[in-house]
Amino acid sequence: MKGPLLPPVKHATVTEMLAATARTELGLTFVEASERETVLPWAEVHRRAQRTAAGLQRLGVSEGDRVAILLPTSPAFMDAFFGALLAGAVPVPLYPPVRLGRLEEYHRSTARMLEVTGAAVVLTDLKVKLLLGAAVEAARPRLGCRTVDEVSRGEDALAVSVRPEALGLIQFSSGSTVDPKPVALTHAALMAQVAALEAASPLPPGTPPVGVSWLPLYHDMGLIGCLLSALYYPGNMVLLPPEVFLARPALWLRALSRHKGFISPAPNFAYGLCLKRVKDEELRGVDLSSWKHALNGAEPVSLETLRRFVDRFERYGFSPSALRPVYGLSEASLAVTFPPGGRGPRSLQVDMDVLAREGRVVEGSWPLVSVGSPVAGVEVELRDGLGHALPERRVGRVFARGPSVMAGYYGDAEATARTLGPDGWLDTGDLGFVAEGELYLTGRAKDLVIIRGANHAPQSFEDCLQGVEGVRVGCAVALGFTPEGSEGEALLILAERVGPEADDAAVEDRVRAAVVAGTGIRPHMVRMLDPGTLPRTSSGKLRRAEALRRYLSRELSPPKKVGAVGLAVEMAKSALAFVRSERGD
Repeated sequence: MKGPLLPPVKHATVTEMLAATARTELGLTFVEASERETVLPWAEVHRRAQRTAAGLQRLGVSEGDRVAILLPTSPAFMDAFFGALLAGAVPVPLYPPVRLGRLEEYHRSTARMLEVTGAAVVLTDLKVKLLLGAAVEAARPRLGCRTVDEVSRGEDALAVSVRPEALGLIQFSSGSTVDPKPVALTHAALMAQVAALEAASPLPPGTPPVGVSWLPLYHDMGLIGCLLSALYYPGNMVLLPPEVFLARPALWLRALSRHKGFISPAPNFAYGLCLKRVKDEELRGVDLSSWKHALNGAEPVSLETLRRFVDRFERYGFSPSALRPVYGLSEASLAVTFPPGGRGPRSLQVDMDVLAREGRVVEGSWPLVSVGSPVAGVEVELRDGLGHALPERRVGRVFARGPSVMAGYYGDAEATARTLGPDGWLDTGDLGFVAEGELYLTGRAKDLVIIRGANHAPQSFEDCLQGVEGVRVGCAVALGFTPEGSEGEALLILAERVGPEADDAAVEDRVRAAVVAGTGIRPHMVRMLDPGTLPRTSSGKLRRAEALRRYLSRELSPPKKVGAVGLAVEMAKSALAFVRSERGD
């Protein structure tokens, strides 16, 4: 499958793009929990970044140096990110520590990421700096750990010109099946990506487009798909901190209404969270009719969640045609496939038993959602275990090629060679099939559950639990494991509870019944866990392999008794889990 031709890119580098957009009257709007807003024009972003770039040069940062950034969604992040680029350096956004209960683990994983990228300096704020001590001490960056305020003092300005083939970003892969790897992206790759994104979501007529996002800026959907895309269009960008969205999901919808947001992406769980947490009284006067591109990516897409979202929010002007399940990965900068705009979701009913056993697509009762066709400039191919291209409706491994694919994993030639072929084809590690020119994903190759010789995507079990009472939405994993005394693999379900521990037995019975009803397979073991226990990546994906490792090594905490207040606290903590990885990825 080939996408359309990539249109000519408007700018050669991210720094050229920033300089051009700084000549407009457009900019960023930061929304606080109180809905108080702060506007930062692109011209001011550019000016402040030039000042930070000069400060980095004074500090001793040279062209090509890696600058680690650990900051929340804020003007300071813009200073650090664009300042590093204007200094000719390579920004490495990492997530800041939020969960104090796992600081030791966070320090280990952050130190590893600082070490593998050879970060010359860490840029942060005073609050985060106080929590970073052990990680910085272990990694020992050459120029230490500095606050943005400290680096940006002075009125000197700097803007270094860089070549398109120079590195423009190192972003860590999500690490859903392995430890996250440093994905090296050139300026040219980033420009190709945002050009493809613009082609996939044409501008509305008239006023400049407005994007709205609560996604973390250390992740590709938030950073490239939202921030850099807004620079490229160019347009205005409205940013909410992830923790604000999680505390009150209605603020995302209210911001979309208030600013007439044209495009806003989110993982599938966010649409489910709105269904569960947004109250009608919070939506008085809300109009979602301007939201033309409700992208759904970064995790498996549930057709049932999409249908329920439409049923609930259509009365507020939301159009079902705005929903666009999409597919991408860090190693491709971001997007690989998009469905046509304005069509709405497309699904196929397949026989999951035949799919698992034979890798063939035949009609059945299980719905799978299309994630569309390749974006501009990208090719997609499905291959079997021998590397041969597969015809339509045969399950294989997804390979992608295009100008936005990574240069490689920074400093890791061996891992690069395993993933990126000399001909430019990227092995995504995902499984899927093509039907009528569109891609359908069936799971991750390394996440397969193999029972009685049949391969099962874990999502086929996990989707059965979406409406089970007592299970937190989107907080369950299906895993294959070999029970003691058995020679074959069996099904293990780990799920986070909603209610009291005393209800666990009844909830486990409901989980078993739901899985049997949906798949015909009975779980060997169901274990209920405290909220926030399951490990996640920085983009919110559940790390199945890591969850299994922790279960087998008895690291997953045993159930503990908590009162109503304690449970509320645990639930509040776990609501933030999707924006952090419990192993620092």
